[in-house]
Amino acid sequence: MANRARKLEFEGARGVKLAARLDMPTGDVRAFALFAHCFTCSKDIAAARHIAEALIAEGIGVLRFDFTGLGASGGDFASTDFSSNVEDLKHAATFLSEHYQAPQLLIGHSLGGAAVLTAAGDLPEVRAVATIGAPSDVGHVLKNFEGSLDAIQRDGEGKVMLAGREFTIRREFVEDATGQVLTRKIEKLGKALLVLHAPLDETVGIDNATEIFVAAKHPKSFVSLDHADHLLTREGDAAYAARVISAWASRYLDPLPQAAAHEAAEGVEVAETGLGKFQVAVTSGAHRLIADEPTGVGGLDSGPSPYDLLSSALGACTVMTLRMYADRKGLPVERISTTVVHGKVHAADCEDCSEAHRGQSGRIDRFERRISVEGDLAPETRERLLEIADKCPVHKTLEAGAAIVTKAVDP
Repeated sequence: MANRARKLEFEGARGVKLAARLDMPTGDVRAFALFAHCFTCSKDIAAARHIAEALIAEGIGVLRFDFTGLGASGGDFASTDFSSNVEDLKHAATFLSEHYQAPQLLIGHSLGGAAVLTAAGDLPEVRAVATIGAPSDVGHVLKNFEGSLDAIQRDGEGKVMLAGREFTIRREFVEDATGQVLTRKIEKLGKALLVLHAPLDETVGIDNATEIFVAAKHPKSFVSLDHADHLLTREGDAAYAARVISAWASRYLDPLPQAAAHEAAEGVEVAETGLGKFQVAVTSGAHRLIADEPTGVGGLDSGPSPYDLLSSALGACTVMTLRMYADRKGLPVERISTTVVHGKVHAADCEDCSEAHRGQSGRIDRFERRISVEGDLAPETRERLLEIADKCPVHKTLEAGAAIVTKAVDP
């Protein structure tokens, strides 16, 4: 099954349509995750995108949506409160259950973290919960309204500026937030918990992470997002959090079905993920990886480029070929490694290329292998190993060229 990033809608807690995006992995789906964004944010923030990238590479589908009145969702934000956000989250889980599979993983950023901690106990299929920069007290969000709280209490509603935008906040929102007791929900969570928090978070202080972690029962883990800000605006911080969540969650989710894990599908499937301009998911049997282009050419730099993968194939084949030869000959070879550097050069300038290549016109692809063989070997043995490297099948394919046949197939 090829990856398809799908734009979806489902009915939220207030009866309005909520906009959602479902990122699906290629091949068999291991499990589904549900992401809840931060207060007044949207499903398209960098942290959500990076987490989706990391999880689909592990065979996990990710649903992220805009809460009522935010992003592309319908409804009036002023009519919402924390409790309605939690209900929106439960509606999203129900939508997944009815149309795909119940989510096994919940991920929440900032107030979205408080929402997943609140909702998780009512979602029996959920096995693991991850929070990023989450408050331990829902009332913490009211600090954003300083200077407006008195007016909201007096007049029933008031205008506040959040992230450069004006929002209407009603008295009911304030009363609902102050009435929440999140620590009780955490104590009874009954799910594996991962708490990620930046020590220098100026929006939600690190003490919140301490309170969440202390209230939770095992299994629980804490990861420090050193130097990150609250919204993980730096690409590297968001990508790191995504990798950590992906690796941690794999311990608690269902494995791929046994038959699917060993099923050898014909060929290697490569499909767009819908994330970024160039990112693709590569599936070979039970194995998955992401390929991409560097940011300098419009990619996300979330995986090796096509030429990096080609270099990897040459390097892997070289090391395997040398290992087979060394073992067969009983050579005291401890470790073999190869660095492959690819570039395009003018054929006439490639002094160490073969005569056939130097005789070509224009630019040619040049792969340089730098082979390291550890072990007590005579000089003539090392020279022989370099000769054997040229017998690597991928080496032979690249030098000889290959026939490539292109056919159209039905989607």
